Amino acid sequence: MTPEQRAADFDAADPLASFRDRFILPEGVIYLDGNSLGALPKATPDRVQAMVEREWGEGLIRSWNSAGWFEMAGRVGAKIAPLIGAAPHEVIACDSTSVNLFKLIAAALKMRPGRKVVLSEPGNFPTDLYMIAGLEAQGLAERRLAERERLFEAIDGDVALLMLTHAHYKTGALHDMAALTRAAHEAGALVLWDLSHSTGALPVDLNGVGADFAVGCGYKYLCGGPGAPAFAFVAERHLADLQQPLTGWFGHAAPFAFSDDYAGAPGIDRLQCGTPPILGLAALEVGVDLIAEIGVGRLYGKSQALSEFFLESLMAHDVTLELVSPPSTAERGSQLSFRHPEAYAICQALIARGVIGDFRAPDVLRLGFAPAYLSFTDMAAAARHVAEVLASGEWQHPEFRERAAVT
Repeated sequence: MTPEQRAADFDAADPLASFRDRFILPEGVIYLDGNSLGALPKATPDRVQAMVEREWGEGLIRSWNSAGWFEMAGRVGAKIAPLIGAAPHEVIACDSTSVNLFKLIAAALKMRPGRKVVLSEPGNFPTDLYMIAGLEAQGLAERRLAERERLFEAIDGDVALLMLTHAHYKTGALHDMAALTRAAHEAGALVLWDLSHSTGALPVDLNGVGADFAVGCGYKYLCGGPGAPAFAFVAERHLADLQQPLTGWFGHAAPFAFSDDYAGAPGIDRLQCGTPPILGLAALEVGVDLIAEIGVGRLYGKSQALSEFFLESLMAHDVTLELVSPPSTAERGSQLSFRHPEAYAICQALIARGVIGDFRAPDVLRLGFAPAYLSFTDMAAAARHVAEVLASGEWQHPEFRERAAVT
């Protein structure tokens, strides 16, 4: 039986197949970059248009009250909470992942006086490391990096905060959240998890593992659109003592008292800073609602099946690429990454065929599997295109080898 025949059988039995029609997907495109920017839910344009025309256009400033704009950051955060194993009052949707990282790293350091070390790993997503470096330049932090196989031994009495990404952005390799969180706590350190490549695709249980803090973005598996607001999690036990450094007016206990002196809002609202991006929150809420409706458990099961079937389809075409993602589905996120010296050119040749993945320097072809809208037929076709690109050598065309700034 060919991969295409097997794919047809799998799609016919797929309980999530109907959700594909809830997204806008261009004809002739196999979209394997949802781990970077999720596809557009069909309900999003109408929701944003209604907000623009009625809530903004007609309601004007009254909509802060009548349309519930004031509560949007907390409402969307509460909807994200069940997707990451948190309580509704522990999550808020605000700012960007980078800004939220800065706020929570600084807050964690305040909570561990006498310690400055923020421990992470080399090759973590750059913004995570840059935010540590920014605080280090201010004399507030000391960056320490340890290879992932040496992390446990690097956690000592000097570490204030362990900060890691659950699913590695380049390889998809997963950290053992429970074991690492436990080890950090035993050493008196706090833990901050970046869930940008996990939320909406993988089961996460922050309270189950005892996590202190977490951040994540809204534009990948949550399908909130480019630059969608991010989210931040603070465990309930830390909410009363949290001191975030960006003391903007929306994090004030009484923002419309217009006091000259800052007094932090109670609970998770203290993590807000400036005026929330209402249009962005509206688009994000549509994506969050849709992912919640499908269910993370079902999405994860399909993601595992898609990635395994893709690998089997490559084998059926006698394709040999070096897999840099963990071979076991239980040890990787919703992606597969392959190493090849001409990964950039191969990626561009695939994009020209309508198979959109992405490239990560220096030599990684990264393919993401967003199970909400991908099919097994997509996997079979994508594997065939990979085989044809490699066999034909079309990636050697000059236009595919000239690197652009954005891929």
